[in-house]
Amino acid sequence: MSESANFVEMQIPHQKFYNGIQFPYALSPNPETPLSLSHLTQAIKSQKPFLEALLLKSGALLFRGIPVSTASTFNDVVEAFGFDELPYVGGGAPRTKVVGRVTTANESPPDQNIPFHHEMVQLPEFPSKLFFFCEVEPGSGGETPIVLSHIVYERMKERHPEFVGRLEEHGLVYTRVLLEDDDPLSPIGRGWKSTLSTEDKSVAGQRAAKLGMKLEWLKDGAVKTIWGPMPAIKYDKARQRNVWFNQMAFAYTVYDAGNDPGKAVTFGDGKPIPAYIINDCVNILEEESVAFPWQRGDILLLDNLAVLHSRRSSKTPRRILASLCK
Repeated sequence: MSESANFVEMQIPHQKFYNGIQFPYALSPNPETPLSLSHLTQAIKSQKPFLEALLLKSGALLFRGIPVSTASTFNDVVEAFGFDELPYVGGGAPRTKVVGRVTTANESPPDQNIPFHHEMVQLPEFPSKLFFFCEVEPGSGGETPIVLSHIVYERMKERHPEFVGRLEEHGLVYTRVLLEDDDPLSPIGRGWKSTLSTEDKSVAGQRAAKLGMKLEWLKDGAVKTIWGPMPAIKYDKARQRNVWFNQMAFAYTVYDAGNDPGKAVTFGDGKPIPAYIINDCVNILEEESVAFPWQRGDILLLDNLAVLHSRRSSKTPRRILASLCK
């Protein structure tokens, strides 16, 4: 199961192994059968069951050394996998459409770290898979660390069993104030107009309701959004294990004007979450993570239920593109 006619297993720096399985699982073209772009997309289509089986085992696939160098050719690869597109409605990150199904990744200033999170965890329909593509590799830093959610769950349950029990019983509530317009300095700086794709408050209310978001309009044109209570732990049926599927650490550690981190995330019954436990969770996420240096042309495919991701800061140019799938 480690290779096919077109792809071979490779090793990359900082990889981890869980039960003998690479994380992430890295593939490169078979040197005996070099791939053009057309051959690559055909190989993906014909070997999709093989690739999906690897993704199920590892949670993350890295393709390196493949003939992809532009947003357009990245879009061709995404299309070749045949997963349905998931529109980016309700997410908080500032993003711009580039071509086809491809958008920029989070456009907040590159000198900011973005904490670990699952994509769009608060929505009724979240992406099942995420693609990332390195169009411009950073000179240093700028990695996209990844971590297996079930490992985080197991460690948190071992360290804080009573806390995890309360999470499983009550879930979480997320509260955040959205401005009218986007704040380009914040990694979750989309205003309500961008988030809900409308400038009409009544339409915004209707769309928010469909997303499970409650709105409280404020005097200055901003709006307080309330999500939940919603589960903080999910069961991964395909892998038969619990996963740490929440934005607790993210909501608490990313804040900006108008938002109080102490109130950004609470238990589902409204009671506050102890800061020391959130900080311990942040440490566990970092300890268990894998952060490999990006190379131009890399494509990273993540199972969004199995894996959390983040972003390390970079002082040099970096351009990572993304695509979300149902």
